[in-house]
Amino acid sequence: MSSNMRLLFNILHYSTFTNTLCLFFHIFTLLQHHKPEPHDLISCHLAFIHVVMFPTVLDVLPPDVLESPHLGNDFKCKSLFYINRVMRGLSICTTCLLSVHQASTIRPSNCWLARFKHKFTNNIVSVIFLFCPLNFSLCSSIILFTVASSNMCHTNLLQVIKYCSLSPMNSIIRAVFFTLTISRNFFLVGITLLSSVYMVIILSRHQRRSQHLHSTNLSPRSSLEKKATQTILLLVSLFVVMYLVDLLISSASTLLWTYNPVILNVQNLVVSVYATVAPLVQISSDKRIGDTLQNMQSGCYKLFTS
Repeated sequence: MSSNMRLLFNILHYSTFTNTLCLFFHIFTLLQHHKPEPHDLISCHLAFIHVVMFPTVLDVLPPDVLESPHLGNDFKCKSLFYINRVMRGLSICTTCLLSVHQASTIRPSNCWLARFKHKFTNNIVSVIFLFCPLNFSLCSSIILFTVASSNMCHTNLLQVIKYCSLSPMNSIIRAVFFTLTISRNFFLVGITLLSSVYMVIILSRHQRRSQHLHSTNLSPRSSLEKKATQTILLLVSLFVVMYLVDLLISSASTLLWTYNPVILNVQNLVVSVYATVAPLVQISSDKRIGDTLQNMQSGCYKLFTS
């Protein structure tokens, strides 16, 4: 295994663990409340998406998975590649949803976001379910045009990994799916960016007011707001950069109909970085997760020392 593949494998392994930890925590939190909080519901959905997405990264799967004769290789390539692309799309959609929700929770008084927040909160489950058919349909071309690389019935294949390729498609069909996917990604990344800029502006205003009222830069409230602003900037900057790089690589590869293996590893790496860092930031910033982990640690210590 090359050093790049080893790095990618280690990141995916670590990211699966952190996202699984977040997933179980949010499931536990949701089961404790009769009326789940939208933030917990969205975060649980996002963690689930990332947990499902990582095992479908084709380049880190054992070769015998895609070479086994017990099941058609075309079917395995179609299934894994389709699930991976659907999960990537759902990750973008859910991150955008989380950003919009966070922006609605820090709204100033007497703002039009008050009405939006009420409707948004009541329909959060419907919005999440709406994302599924949207991404299923946008990725449907993968089912039709993904084939195993060992299939010699096709020519001019776009090899996305050693074992799976995309067969040529009609230029009109390719243009339609390409335009729809690009439009979805730019729209959602743009909404995420605007929501986060709004949050930073509001939090910065609160920070300045707090400093003025307390006549000191060391106000506890000011420190909390500064930390919240920095967390938002970190997550959004990482999200925008990672998915724009992913978008650039995917677009260039589709238009030029060429996929360099090194570029593919870079693409998988940049997508994995966001999905790895996001739960770590969430764990460090959510006091409930920290308290739960401390209680579990104390419980385990008492269990093994008693």
